[in-house]
Amino acid sequence: MGNLKEVRQRIVSVNSTQQITRAMKVVSAAKLRRAQQRITQMRPYALKLQYMLGQLSNSLEDSDALKWYKVRKINRVLVIVVTSDRGLAGSFNSQLGKEVLRNIEADYKEYYSTKKVDLIAVGKKGRDIFKRHGSMDIVQENVSLFQNLTFEAADEIISWIMDQYLTGKYDAIDIVYNQFRNAAVFIPTVERLLPVPVPAKDAKATAHAVDYIFEPSKEAIVSELIAKSLKVNFFRTLLESNAAEHGARMTA
Repeated sequence: MGNLKEVRQRIVSVNSTQQITRAMKVVSAAKLRRAQQRITQMRPYALKLQYMLGQLSNSLEDSDALKWYKVRKINRVLVIVVTSDRGLAGSFNSQLGKEVLRNIEADYKEYYSTKKVDLIAVGKKGRDIFKRHGSMDIVQENVSLFQNLTFEAADEIISWIMDQYLTGKYDAIDIVYNQFRNAAVFIPTVERLLPVPVPAKDAKATAHAVDYIFEPSKEAIVSELIAKSLKVNFFRTLLESNAAEHGARMTA
């Protein structure tokens, strides 16, 4: 055991650390409230948009608007990794990194082994993790995005991703992020972004379907809605991650 002077220095050091972590907790709690409010407002809109889109898409037999649903032979894969820009958030980033590798090993092992899996890093920590890992090319980095998270900033990223899919550079695009449940719980989640998962037909909705009149046309409306839904859903995942990050930091 150390002498009395060392013990006193240790007490001072611990008290100083407590003051810092207490201040961090207060800041994270305030940010969490704002982030939680944004995601709870966005979720119903995103879900309703997807539901409405599903009902319209199921009624289209063959249309150019369905190009976003078309499953192609996979030649190259893109994985979007959403992490935080800063640490001190417990296992928030490390768990997600492990989930990315698990997903790739499970679904894209043959493409991973032949260097046909690329990454987009949204968040500095994800970029750093996979730069050190060195197994995949990071084709785009988006750091400091969460300092001022806006739909316009998210739209710029997802528009580029959608263009890459349409040109055929990538045949499958997944997004991996931490889904927000509450202040103490976040779930590493993998979602298929493109091709858009085919919505299941709702038998009840079909039985009570309304014969709408579409202007200019059903195809034009669906085409616009799919693009909008992709952008809204991408922004939702960023909001989920942002809220989960503040909850994880406050808990840590």
